[in-house]
Amino acid sequence: MRILIVEDEPGIYNFLQQGLEEESFSVDIAENGNKGLQLALSGDYDLLLLDWMIPGISGIEVCRQFRKEFKDTPVIFLTAKDTVDETIFGLQSGANDYIKKPFHFEELLERIKVQLRPKSGEHSVFILGNITLNTGNHQVVKNGEEINLTQKEFALLEFLMRNKGMVCRRTRIIESVWDIHFEYNTGVIDVYINALRKKLHLNEDENYIQTVRGIGYMAKEL
Repeated sequence: MRILIVEDEPGIYNFLQQGLEEESFSVDIAENGNKGLQLALSGDYDLLLLDWMIPGISGIEVCRQFRKEFKDTPVIFLTAKDTVDETIFGLQSGANDYIKKPFHFEELLERIKVQLRPKSGEHSVFILGNITLNTGNHQVVKNGEEINLTQKEFALLEFLMRNKGMVCRRTRIIESVWDIHFEYNTGVIDVYINALRKKLHLNEDENYIQTVRGIGYMAKEL
């Protein structure tokens, strides 16, 4: 799960990043509203943590503009603005929750988990041709037969299936699946793609994982 923190106080965002990464979240930081909105609109995040008073555009404006594009991604305000009217204003701007500073990390963590909890009736199931991936039971099935994948193979397949029909650039894959945010040899992706194709027994008639030369890969139904 990927979280974007939009916060300009190093003491706070370093504390949050360390704590959330210890809980196995992948975390990015934006120290101003303009960069925060730019990153948020990339669509790479499962949840946003927003401060209200930040350089550039405000957290309120970030939330409003983000909501125009992403209706369901949870947004939590984490701010010193603490009056009832300010809380209501923050929630009306599109936030799902509002936590006042100072805060306890344990409470924030539980609120994050609540926002990321699957909604009632929501299915964490993705279908690609005759392949079904279920994130709930961590199971991949093809034509009724379960396919055993490693954790990283599963994560890679899930990422491709979540973005079915879209070209996934190599840099985005390495950042999202391997949580690597620096220059890195992306050849490891090819190794895992080849392993996936073999385990899924993909042939020319089932070319569900397509290579986009010079760019990356795409999950596509034929």
